[in-house]
This record gives sequence, C-alpha cells and structure tokens, in this order.
Amino acid sequence: MNSSFLVIIVVMMGAMYLMTRSAKKKQAQAAEMRNKMEPGSGIRTIGGMYALVKAVNEDSVELEVAPGVHAIYAKNAIAVVMDGAEYNRIVHGDEVEDEAEEIEDDAQTVVADEAPVELDKAPSLEKADAGVEDDAEPAADKGVAAK
Repeated sequence: MNSSFLVIIVVMMGAMYLMTRSAKKKQAQAAEMRNKMEPGSGIRTIGGMYALVKAVNEDSVELEVAPGVHAIYAKNAIAVVMDGAEYNRIVHGDEVEDEAEEIEDDAQTVVADEAPVELDKAPSLEKADAGVEDDAEPAADKGVAAK
C-alpha cells in the first residue's frame, strides 16, 4: 500500500469520528432539554407549532395547542423549550417593558438628531424654456437679429 493512501484513510476516519462525536453531543443536549420540560413551559415543535406543556410522561408530552385543546406529542417532536417570557413574546406579542422603553427612547433620539432637509425645487418649465427661441425662425435670421 501507498503511504499517501494510508494518510487519507486516517484523515477520513478522524473526520468521521469528529462528526459522530458532535452529533452525539447535540443529541445529548436535546435529550437533556426535553427532560427539563415541566408543566407550564412553552415549547416549539419540530413542525413549528407553539404550545404550552400540560403534562410530561415518559415518552410523550400533553400540550395545550389552543385554549382548551390538548394534544399528545412524542417527546422527540419537541424542538425548543422556552421560558415563559420568550413564549409570551413570540405567541402573544408581549414585549418586555425594558425593551419597549429602549426602542421608544431610540426612536425619539433619532428624530431629535435629524435636521430637517430642504429639497431643492425643480426648475419650472418657464425657466427651462426661456433660453430656447422659436424653432420657426430660420438660423440666418437669428444671426441678423442679434447684430
């Protein structure tokens, strides 16, 4: 066997090891996140639906998808577990008071800092046409009239 072939095989095996290690790490983090779910938590499913956790079982979760509407989902279908403030911000449009005040302050600062801009008025047609003589006059007459 060629030594370069062995180097290529070793590099490929190392890359495969690193990829599987990072995939296993991500799976472990997802499983840990799902195990921390508790009733009252806001979640987003892998399909993009937002819901509240009502009950957590061994392999399934009971979710309130709308007021009074409950559905049972597999734990693996949960993509993200959110805290209450983030869930309310996304689902109900609630803003944190500090953020809302900061946005208002920034808007007032921008308006106060900007000076009014005066736009130049477009020249009127009368001024543009003033320098143009009638096309009816022959060019020779123009020269004679100027003398």
